[in-house]
Amino acid sequence: MNSTLTTDRQDERLSGNEGLRGAIADVVERARGGDLGVIPVVVGLIVIWTVLQILNPIFLSSANLVNLTLESAATGIIALGIVCVLLVGQIDLSVGSVSGLSGAVLAVLFVVKGLPVWLAIVAAVIMGAVIGWVYAQLFNRFGVPSFVITMAGLLAFLGLQLYVLGTKGSINLPFDSGLVNFAQLDFVPAWLSYCFAVIAAVWLFGSGYLHAQERRRAGLSARSLSMLLIRSLALLAVLAFVVYYLGQTRGIGWMFIFFVALVLIMHYMLSRTKWGRAVYAVGGNVEAARRAGINVKAVYTSVFVLCSSFAAVGGILAAARLAAANQSSGSGDVNLNAIAAAVIGGTSLFGGRGTAFGALLGIIVIQSISSGLTLLNLDSSIRFVVTGIVLLLAVVVDSIARKSRTSHGRA
Repeated sequence: MNSTLTTDRQDERLSGNEGLRGAIADVVERARGGDLGVIPVVVGLIVIWTVLQILNPIFLSSANLVNLTLESAATGIIALGIVCVLLVGQIDLSVGSVSGLSGAVLAVLFVVKGLPVWLAIVAAVIMGAVIGWVYAQLFNRFGVPSFVITMAGLLAFLGLQLYVLGTKGSINLPFDSGLVNFAQLDFVPAWLSYCFAVIAAVWLFGSGYLHAQERRRAGLSARSLSMLLIRSLALLAVLAFVVYYLGQTRGIGWMFIFFVALVLIMHYMLSRTKWGRAVYAVGGNVEAARRAGINVKAVYTSVFVLCSSFAAVGGILAAARLAAANQSSGSGDVNLNAIAAAVIGGTSLFGGRGTAFGALLGIIVIQSISSGLTLLNLDSSIRFVVTGIVLLLAVVVDSIARKSRTSHGRA
């Protein structure tokens, strides 16, 4: 009798978790346990957009949002690499210098040496990957803290960038080159944008359905078919509206699509592959991961290489967006904005928690602040202060959530 009641209750809990009420209860339970996910950054973004729109009605105009997406792509890609190293509890302070150096290498090889642009791009990205590999060797073999390694890299590659650019200090990229057009003038046709929206919704439904089937076969709770359908239709409606609204001016730039594609690839790698599980395991508890048979050194090497490679790609796109590589490329607030975007997007400084979408959401928050304050004709000092406050709030939320997870786990 007792076993029958237990089975009935398990079945009831299983079916309850599959519906809308179960989904909401699951979110609430995770939040109570300290797993807030993207909720804080989404709420923060809504508040920021609401305030800026009230202060200046131009902020949410189609033209300004198009510019916002284009300005977000280069630094957002750099932030995507920062997410990788933060997930294993490390840091890379040199991404700004690496991005500036990659832009300089691209300009010299393409403009000065006359190499094909694709070959110059490949060379710059390989250079970034080699830098990440060197960082990993210093970290794995000699135990030098990543903070010290990358701080040294920040200074060294900044000097190397100045040396590569030479006495001119600036090299212009041809405006008629495909790379510059890609960063400034190439936009996705409206019909193709709607196709992307449909593909995204179908992919969300398909992946969710397969994941639900796997969980059911394992005897675990899973989302119902109706819940998967509602979620996919909601995504389709949101994306279709975005395409329509941005299409009132120029539409969606290919550079931003490229950024989103990298985010989706990294999301899949982190959430659906053995490598991704190893990254989270190392970030959660490196000693436990080592005892579980994970090649910890290989994981560290992979994330450092990815981080520097993404920095190189971001630097190339930043140079293409400006149509020039100069001594200030990668300097200023590029480094801090990339790190801040990853943290604001929900990636924990303590390792083991965060997603690739954090880079996308975080850089949109930072770029929204920059764009909104520029429209208000406020001094750049205000932008730094506001961004710093938002970053501090994100870290505070992360710390509170971490304490909540710890106490919830003990309970």
